[in-house]
Amino acid sequence: MKKILILGAGMVVKPIVTYLLDKGYYVTVATRTKSKAEAMIGTHSNGAAVAWNVDDEQALGAMIAAHDLTVSLLPWVHHITVAEHCIRHKKNMITTSYVKPAMQALDSAAREAGIIILNELGLDPGIDHMSAMRIIDNVHEKGGKIEEFYSICGALPSPEAATNPFKYKFSWSPKGVVMAGNNDGNYLRHGKKVYVPTEDLFKNPLKANFPGVGVLDIYPNRDSMPYIGLYGIPETSTMMRGTFRYPGWCESLDAMKALRLITSDQHDFNGKTYADFVSIMMGADNSRDIRRKSAAYLKLDENAHAIDAIEWLGLFSNEPMNRGLDTPFEITSDLMIAKMELGREERDMVAMQHVFVASYPDIKSEVIKSSMLDFGTIATDTAIARTVALPAAIGVEMILKGEITETGVHIPVLPGIYNPILDRLEDMNIRMVEEYGLPLSEVIS
Repeated sequence: MKKILILGAGMVVKPIVTYLLDKGYYVTVATRTKSKAEAMIGTHSNGAAVAWNVDDEQALGAMIAAHDLTVSLLPWVHHITVAEHCIRHKKNMITTSYVKPAMQALDSAAREAGIIILNELGLDPGIDHMSAMRIIDNVHEKGGKIEEFYSICGALPSPEAATNPFKYKFSWSPKGVVMAGNNDGNYLRHGKKVYVPTEDLFKNPLKANFPGVGVLDIYPNRDSMPYIGLYGIPETSTMMRGTFRYPGWCESLDAMKALRLITSDQHDFNGKTYADFVSIMMGADNSRDIRRKSAAYLKLDENAHAIDAIEWLGLFSNEPMNRGLDTPFEITSDLMIAKMELGREERDMVAMQHVFVASYPDIKSEVIKSSMLDFGTIATDTAIARTVALPAAIGVEMILKGEITETGVHIPVLPGIYNPILDRLEDMNIRMVEEYGLPLSEVIS
């Protein structure tokens, strides 16, 4: 029986554990909180839960050596340590995280060890790469060119669950969602390189009308430029990867960033209320009439949606924070998590869409759209958990069966990887719906 080691037991881990156990593999889930792993394994006899801390490298090495493949679902900062042990013990590895330079630097060592370290095998990154490459390769096979490419994804509450002013609820890595608000953006549009500094990330979002949902805002997702090469489309004049949010999120986060409420600089907040916190961050003399002062500082109407959202969160209240030396990011994200967690009787939703402009030698240009709308199931798996974990689960199975033979550090942009995974995801009702021959008016504006 093949043995798989899964590191971590976070919010997206359960579907991969269940999938592999049901397929008859032996699965060990190693995590700091053993009870979480035990709950995922349930009554399966071919599963084991192990209490393990990321600082215990000796135990990590021993576990990796004792298994055929390791899936690291830890925070990305720990992947390099895991990868080094996998190389040392010549064991294959999968992550759902972006490839950082330190991971890419291990490519030669992984090849020498005869293993694959397959990264970005989740939703975004993951399904986005695979579904995009299926269309790009199809266009190229017809002699066509990709003139423009937009790839947008969002993990959101379903429309009926979007009940707060932010129109957002956490169904995965809450700290990661808020931290991503401090990213900058870099993309190519109509032949012009566009750099968006972090302070402007949520300003002037693009818009898209998503079938079955309605109008969604789009803001840039990190650095899109490397994907021109990774996707093999040097001819494109537009390469933009973005994030979907309901209207309300971008303007509210933009105001919170302008108030410096998600920065990582430390301050002494002993004895301070939330209103004191806001006044300190914007340099006000005191916290009296804090709503009006915040609106004036932001140059917004006092009844603006963003001001309502900040007040709803509790940041204008005189409630003691009970914090000491701390960062605005930790304070604000803790408040958001406390008030914006997806309820047990609520559904989440994943919306993904690629929009291409393709041209051909003998016919006029066309717009191609590839869209996915996936909903979670109340009280079982969330949509984000399914769409992150199941591509990785299929990748595990393919490697163990010898269906993936590449070595080195990879992402899933090869046909021999992405076609089988997309096909198997469709069997589980996770599918991209492709539309060809659309008019140019269908391009994102």
